[in-house]
Amino acid sequence: MVELQAHGHEHVSAAHESTFEVTSDDFLTPAGDCIVGIESDAVPSEFPSAFVTACQSAEATITIELSAADHTDRVTARGDPDLTFASDRSLVVRTSDYVDDRTVAIEADAAATDLDRALIDALADGAALTVAVSVED
Repeated sequence: MVELQAHGHEHVSAAHESTFEVTSDDFLTPAGDCIVGIESDAVPSEFPSAFVTACQSAEATITIELSAADHTDRVTARGDPDLTFASDRSLVVRTSDYVDDRTVAIEADAAATDLDRALIDALADGAALTVAVSVED
């Protein structure tokens, strides 16, 4: 499991219908409707190589748990051999099978718009965010 810490921002809207993102950037504009957390203390390029290798299996199940202010939501997705974990800026979870250097999981069962609204409201108030990413083959 990889765990990272981030926090919300007043512009967290979680309106995007196919992705959600956590970024190490220290700002968020209203256009960033997929971003649920900023100032992440870890990025995909820093994830342990054994973890990345496990996520690169097409049979891998990747679970992303988001927790803030006593609210938790869990998203299940899958791995893919094309995942590179090369981004030094942000991680993206996608409902599609599109992969780029920010993608850490595909074919997710939820996007930003599907996340628990109490969790999103807490993030919009600037709550601390814990993101736990785990993988099973």
